[in-house]
Amino acid sequence: MQQKIEVPTQAEVEEWNAQLQQVGEEYRALISEALEQLMPPGLGDAINEDMREKLKLGAQSLMSDPSRLWQVQSQLIQDQVKLWQHGMRVLAGETVEPLITPQRGDRRFKDDAWTQDPAYSSLMQQYLLFSQTVDGLVEGMDDIAPDQQRNLTFYLRQLVSAMSPTNFLATNPEAMRQLVETRGQSLVSGLAQLRRDLGNSAAGGLNVSMTDRSAFEVGRNVAATPGSVVFENELIQLIQYTPTTEKVFKTPLLMVPPWINKYYILDLREDNSMVKWLVDQGHTVFLISWRNPGPEQGDLTWADYMQMGPISAIEAIEQATGEKSVNLMSYCVGGTLTASTVAYLTSTRRGRKVKSVTYMTTLQDFRDPGEIGVLLSPPVLDWLDEEMGKTGYLDGRAMAYSFNLLRENDLFWSFYINNYLKGEMPGPFDLLYWNTDSTNLAGRVHAWYLRHMYVGNRLVEPDGVELDGVKIDLRKISTPSYFISTKEDHIAKWNSTYYGALLPKGPVTFVLGGSGHIAGIVNPPHKNKYGYWTNDQLPENHEQWLEGAEAHEGSWWPHWQNWMTSNGYADAGPEKVVEARQPGDGELGVLEAAPGRYVKMTIPEVIGEVSSESKG
Repeated sequence: MQQKIEVPTQAEVEEWNAQLQQVGEEYRALISEALEQLMPPGLGDAINEDMREKLKLGAQSLMSDPSRLWQVQSQLIQDQVKLWQHGMRVLAGETVEPLITPQRGDRRFKDDAWTQDPAYSSLMQQYLLFSQTVDGLVEGMDDIAPDQQRNLTFYLRQLVSAMSPTNFLATNPEAMRQLVETRGQSLVSGLAQLRRDLGNSAAGGLNVSMTDRSAFEVGRNVAATPGSVVFENELIQLIQYTPTTEKVFKTPLLMVPPWINKYYILDLREDNSMVKWLVDQGHTVFLISWRNPGPEQGDLTWADYMQMGPISAIEAIEQATGEKSVNLMSYCVGGTLTASTVAYLTSTRRGRKVKSVTYMTTLQDFRDPGEIGVLLSPPVLDWLDEEMGKTGYLDGRAMAYSFNLLRENDLFWSFYINNYLKGEMPGPFDLLYWNTDSTNLAGRVHAWYLRHMYVGNRLVEPDGVELDGVKIDLRKISTPSYFISTKEDHIAKWNSTYYGALLPKGPVTFVLGGSGHIAGIVNPPHKNKYGYWTNDQLPENHEQWLEGAEAHEGSWWPHWQNWMTSNGYADAGPEKVVEARQPGDGELGVLEAAPGRYVKMTIPEVIGEVSSESKG
């Protein structure tokens, strides 16, 4: 049923006019800022060049098989006729279900108007039909190389998603109701928020506000597990966490998080903190907090990250505890660096410094990087090299924007609608606060990582990578390894992470968790969510592994703990546990309380453009 709008009074008309004037002022300022911000010279040309090339390949594929194009067009015409007939039945007063409905998980059309209002229902179904037709066209292009088809699919999906009627004020029923109810104030607020977000975005993208950032503070209600910084250098601070048990396992645990985001994804709130859980299990937990790099770190290399990161941390832990070996637990690109480190220590006959190694959603074999590969076309890589050569780093906000486009409807357009069309501010959410707490990427190491790992897949080659004059080979690693990947991961796809588990010669356990890159890892046992799969065998194919795997309910954390203790890696036996170690008890003193300075470094502070928020 369409909403009845009453005739406005003279006072309401004047109020509307005032609001429209304010909207006009916001809009003019917005356009000026957006043109300068969203498409800087170079990046737009690089992306457009790759997009044009892939669209041309798609057109050539269609022209090479006219019969397939004719079949798709014929089906489209038939479906259009069905939609027209369906619309006629609705107008005649019949109650009929929509012919085309959103796919499961698509939350764009959840408002009742999309099914109850004939106009909106017809618009939704026309859009979904168009979307399905585009998908069908690309899926049938078997004559295009897989990586080129992947890029074409990505670009077309971005275009189709951007065209959704939910993204436009006039065709979004929720936004239109909000506009009427607030007499235009929602649009004024939305445009003002858009201008603020543009001001907080990196050139070439729009970083939409995802959460109420004022609700969180690093060290107060996120990254708040008690501990102390006991070591630091130019690149890392090493945090030792305060024990919560009287006795602890003899062998310390070192966590190596990724540097693409802040470490505290592993230490959010108390009830979902992996760090807190590990401490409570009896581990002496150390964790690397990476510096937010600026121009002065631009010349650091992958070998520098290895030496100043895990290797320096291992040496510091020996000073703090007296233990000559550690267990390593790593995540994402931190795991890729950890694999390089373990291989390096193996080649230099220091492999015994690592008693066991855990890789969480870690790519070592980059055979299928997923849609991230779209962002690594030659023109884009060349532009990145040029820009990072100028500044010494890649602005972390640009990386965050790129990652959000991998799930554009959930991580971009939903907030675009809420913030700008409806004029509402997002609520507090710790995970999204972390997601927007961006970190820069050191230029030289990031360029090397992209070209040697993602493009060249050099890490899986025997002696394919040389670090500090030492050629490394993952196949020589005899350290016991535990791999945990997640089934719905779109950043480190499990069908690629699995092949990393086939590389080392030492004992390997591979586990597949439910959910995705974050939720599947940050999965505390008390929530009993997602589940995981295990298989004692490691066949050559990931699909064969899954066919023979056994499903389990709940979190994979207790499974890892059992693996660690039952195999003796943590030295958990009654005769080997030791008195709880307090930060500062050993040769290393306490430098400052956790979480330390490095994790609090914001991008404006790093690049010398301190915002008013930072000054406050």
